[in-house]
Amino acid sequence: MNTQLGRGWSATRTADRAVVDQALRSYMLRVYNLMASGLLVSGIVAVVIAMSPAVQQVVFQPGLVWLFILAPIGILFAMSFGINKWSAGTVQGMYWLMVAAFGVSLSTIFIAYTSESIVRVFFITAATFGAMSLYGYTTKRDLSGWGTFLFMGLIGILIASVVNIFLESSMLQFVVSVIGVLIFTGLTAYDTQRIKSDFYEGDPAEVMSKKSIMGAVSLYLNFLNLFMLLMSLLGNRE
Repeated sequence: MNTQLGRGWSATRTADRAVVDQALRSYMLRVYNLMASGLLVSGIVAVVIAMSPAVQQVVFQPGLVWLFILAPIGILFAMSFGINKWSAGTVQGMYWLMVAAFGVSLSTIFIAYTSESIVRVFFITAATFGAMSLYGYTTKRDLSGWGTFLFMGLIGILIASVVNIFLESSMLQFVVSVIGVLIFTGLTAYDTQRIKSDFYEGDPAEVMSKKSIMGAVSLYLNFLNLFMLLMSLLGNRE
């Protein structure tokens, strides 16, 4: 009798684990779909601008171009600080605005580099991102210790990039690009594991929906920055 009860309990635990695993896969799939859709929107905006000189004349006006450069950063900060008081629908709407605005910056890559090198570097980026995200999802190693180190590295390359605006050093730009690739590669694994951990907190559906959007933001930024840095290293200019 005890053996039968033990088997029944084991079967119940196995069934419960299967339900949780399925829910986790659905949650992560939503995050990846949002990220991929965001990249698609940014790509479409970039291609439209790159292929239309008339649109370029409007978008790249001295006053207006800074609006498009600063807008996605402002939207990102607004999402971060307003996520607790806004609805999931509002947060998602802000996400679409952000990725569309980032498409304007991305269009400069499409204008400056050959289409062949863009396609080549995109697939390199996708392969690198996919491998590191899979590692972050499947590894049993705790990657939380990476966070502080990677954040400090990110601050370092941002400062170096600002300094290089004045120095215009090709060597410093090369070093920043190489270190940046390493940092965003590490962040991809770190953020994937963090997003996975968020699922296990068991928050209400509305909160989980907002968390999935912010998770997509993190992965989107990792992919976009990794792509742009690799373009500066491997891309062929027009």
